[in-house]
Amino acid sequence: MERAQTHRARAVIPFIPYIAVSILHVVLNTLDLPGGGFETKQLLMPALALAAVWATWRVRPRSRAGLALILTALLFSWIGDGAGLFFAGLPTLPMMILCFGVAHLTYIALFWRAPGIADPRRVPWWAAVYAVWWIGAIAVIGPHAGDLLIPLCVYGLVLGGTAALSTRLGPLVAWGGASFLVSDTLIAVREFLEAPDWVGDWIMPTYTLGQGLIVFGVVAALRWGARPVTGSPA
Repeated sequence: MERAQTHRARAVIPFIPYIAVSILHVVLNTLDLPGGGFETKQLLMPALALAAVWATWRVRPRSRAGLALILTALLFSWIGDGAGLFFAGLPTLPMMILCFGVAHLTYIALFWRAPGIADPRRVPWWAAVYAVWWIGAIAVIGPHAGDLLIPLCVYGLVLGGTAALSTRLGPLVAWGGASFLVSDTLIAVREFLEAPDWVGDWIMPTYTLGQGLIVFGVVAALRWGARPVTGSPA
């Protein structure tokens, strides 16, 4: 029991910088304090990428494909986070949709192919709730989306696909996919509907939690998949 607890504690260590930056950004952003914008937001995905590399550094055999997909998804998430900074001359929301769309497609490839991950699960029947979510979201938000209706519909399909397929890699990744979906849904509600202020306050907490759980869960699955089977040569 003590050995298992020690192992879990060590597994969290690479993620401490990401946790610290996430808390700092959420607090500064929620309280509208200096540093709550791009200053701390653009540190989130690099800290999470560092955690993924650090946590898998000694894993053998190392799944280069699995780590590459994680880092690619985080790269496009980082660009999407800074869409207003990197694409100052273009509309921010469409560029965010484009960048995060690529990130979600990368996550879908990761969850579907599961490179280096032992015994991925089947998608459970209850994941059909994400199809219901997509229909409901388009019905409510679609009439207010204007020219972004088609991109919003496509992005919703990709987002729902990420959440549904995340269930293949265990509870942590599944909760991460669900939290990521909640965050993007709140963004859509804030952008297209007359939403109360608290909606915006929950976007970053659910986003950082979702990304963190996805990467932590995938890394744990990669580490488990790298363990030798009992009775086989180590």
